Amino acid sequence: MKKIAAIVLAILALAVIVMGIGNFMIPPVLTGVGFLAIAFVFFRESRLNQFEK
Repeated sequence: MKKIAAIVLAILALAVIVMGIGNFMIPPVLTGVGFLAIAFVFFRESRLNQFEK
């Protein structure tokens, strides 16, 4: 489930970053970077839990 959430967050992050850069706005870009960080953590947790089982 976290893997799906990570993928959705990564796609959303890329969209927000592209829109922020296109309009020269810093806050959306920072939000997108935060979403990418959260997606990375979710993806990493799902991979670590997969090896523990």
